[in-house]
Amino acid sequence: MAGDVPGQLFAGDSEGGDAAIPARSTGLLPAQEIRALIRGREIQALDEIPESQIQPASLDLRLGGEAWRVRASFLPGPGASVEQRLEAFGMHQIDLTGGAVLEKGCVYVVPLLESLALKHRTSAMANPKSSTGRLDVFTRLITDNSAVFDQVAAGYKGPLFAEISPRTFSIVVRRGTSVSQLRLRRGSPPATDTALRRLHREVPLVDAGEGRGAGAADIDEGIAVTVDLAPCDGRPVGWRARRHAGLIDLGRIDHYHPAEFWEPVVPDAQGCVVLDPGDFYILASKQSVTVPPDHAAEMRPYDTRVGEFRVHYAGFFDPGFGYAGAGGEGSRAVLEIRSFEVPFVLRHDQLVGRLVYERLTATPERLYGSGIGSSYQRQGLQLAKQFRRSS
Repeated sequence: MAGDVPGQLFAGDSEGGDAAIPARSTGLLPAQEIRALIRGREIQALDEIPESQIQPASLDLRLGGEAWRVRASFLPGPGASVEQRLEAFGMHQIDLTGGAVLEKGCVYVVPLLESLALKHRTSAMANPKSSTGRLDVFTRLITDNSAVFDQVAAGYKGPLFAEISPRTFSIVVRRGTSVSQLRLRRGSPPATDTALRRLHREVPLVDAGEGRGAGAADIDEGIAVTVDLAPCDGRPVGWRARRHAGLIDLGRIDHYHPAEFWEPVVPDAQGCVVLDPGDFYILASKQSVTVPPDHAAEMRPYDTRVGEFRVHYAGFFDPGFGYAGAGGEGSRAVLEIRSFEVPFVLRHDQLVGRLVYERLTATPERLYGSGIGSSYQRQGLQLAKQFRRSS
């Protein structure tokens, strides 16, 4: 795994500090620039935004006080607001103030506490939070006039809404619950395979394993990630969600017994697992993953070239994930996988997705890790934080 990044100097504790690299004019915005957007009112909220909401290169978004149960997922499209579409497709309102159940198989739209008034060179994009994806809760960001999910146009001024569709477990949420996160981008920074190869030579982004070395990485519009299904004395290599489990309250941490919601996945002697259509699986990457301090990464969520399945709903990796200088050496990517249409055989070390890296305008003041309460540093095969780790 990587050591210190060449040319990077950090002050303070091992969770981050001031970098010696010069600031860039384009790229994802680190925590200190997100704070500046809040002070400048480009990011606004009905309630004060606490420091705990600001991550190294993203902002947690909070649900407002009411949800709309809607007939179907929708996009407002040019010239229309989300509220106008809710008038057409909304079925009934649900008060989230004291907590409410969002049932699996249903679609909800929730106004968020945050809104935006971005300048013309600043855009944004959203992902589900890691715990949201690991619970198979499908959530996407919607803005007024938008023809796409999860993308906020440069210069957007207006409210934000979350579409939420629990797929496997019914969930309990309340006003202030965070199910997604927002990344802010200034300009349009280039991202090329040449730059990714250079970065991988400096800081091995995935460990190739088996003595193959950093140069052996498969880079093609992102760096390849494969699945770990190696047989190991009958021990599970993953988890499959039970179809008829109870409620999960997103506010309860280290609370639920895994066996009540999950059953173990054990590969056959050849290291193969058959994915059943419609079932939801938690697996892990074979490789350890490193995100350098001045970059963030995203897992490409669906690629028909590697099979008819979706991998990693919550695909964002903050700066410092898996980085040795932030106490993360050995962190693997947890894969949230659902097969489509037909049963699909996964084998050990099979390609399941690619990590795409994007540079930041500057190194965050603090990196992803235990020093800021990050839940998944140094993770292996790990369920969402709502489940007990001791089991």
